[in-house]
Amino acid sequence: MAVYILSNRKIIRHKGEKVDSFSNDEYSIPNFRIAKCDFEHYKEPTAQARKAKNYTNRNILDYRLFSEPEKQGYEEVLEVLLSEKGIKKSTLTANNLGGTQRMFYELYKNMSGTKDRSDVMIFIHGYAYDFDDELKAIIDLKKLFIDNPASPVEHILFVSWPASSSIVPLTYFDDKASSINSGTSLLRLFYFYTQFLKDIFSNRDLIPCNQRIHIMAHSMGNRVLQSMLYSLKRENILRVIDQVILLNADVTYKVFEDSEESFNKLPLLANRVSIYLNRQDTILGISQFTKNILTPRLGKNGPSNLDPYKDIVSIIDCTFVKDDILTGLKFDIGNHWGYLSSSQVQNDIFQNLYGIDRNLITNRIKNNENIFTIIS
Repeated sequence: MAVYILSNRKIIRHKGEKVDSFSNDEYSIPNFRIAKCDFEHYKEPTAQARKAKNYTNRNILDYRLFSEPEKQGYEEVLEVLLSEKGIKKSTLTANNLGGTQRMFYELYKNMSGTKDRSDVMIFIHGYAYDFDDELKAIIDLKKLFIDNPASPVEHILFVSWPASSSIVPLTYFDDKASSINSGTSLLRLFYFYTQFLKDIFSNRDLIPCNQRIHIMAHSMGNRVLQSMLYSLKRENILRVIDQVILLNADVTYKVFEDSEESFNKLPLLANRVSIYLNRQDTILGISQFTKNILTPRLGKNGPSNLDPYKDIVSIIDCTFVKDDILTGLKFDIGNHWGYLSSSQVQNDIFQNLYGIDRNLITNRIKNNENIFTIIS
């Protein structure tokens, strides 16, 4: 089990600390850094600890930034792996690897074990998250997807991007500039990953782990994904993603149209794409009428046209689900966080991640060929 953070947040060093940290500032940098979360020594905080003014940064969840790699590319990763197999002698060890080298090395080693499923989920959060909020979200995601035996996910790569923060839960900010920068970071990660695959598996002594990688984007996190897709050249796309889960997506309902040249690339990238929407989503209603010139949102209204992709892309209507896990004004009025608040939505997502045929997923009504409604 491993949880990593990919972030283009500013790097700072807090007073009295000896290690670098990610900043809470609403400011993005051109490059990203990788950090690994430490759950081995994690202790659930008390209510008193949560209220404390020092319940920030590593007092929420400890993490360590990987060093920057000394050399670009993944030849040194290959050398370490071959050395560990006794095929090639080398003085290099995993401790010599930095950045994505270290992360890809660790994931490959973990995913090549004896477990039947050891999937990776790339998660892109929505609006109004400072870095402390992201750390709290990581803890929740670990409980939901890694600790839960109903989920095939064993590793999480959390995409941290500096969205605007707000003390008012239903205040919706437009984070287009930050999402564009963060989308560029995600694009670089994709190209690094494809280079890793080429460098490692060009050697016949190493074999693919045959595990699965998924992408899950919530709300405005879909704009980060969209930014990546804008710049992703079709000729460079490899089908390296199994499931793409789009949750309450705050992007235009036209994103799958050819004129948008963004989400219409997802069917080339992934085996299956699932759009989870709620037609009573108040947050996306606010987004539509205040920030997006009355343009309907994908996560509330559904896509304009899916005919070319209906074999791969599904719509899952969550309008009638019950919030039986998390309740309160935010969830009751917002209808925007079903993946956290509803066991019905969670169970549907788990079955999706396991790759169950969309027509066989339980507690669904089939409306037509690729549109389903979750029922009690």
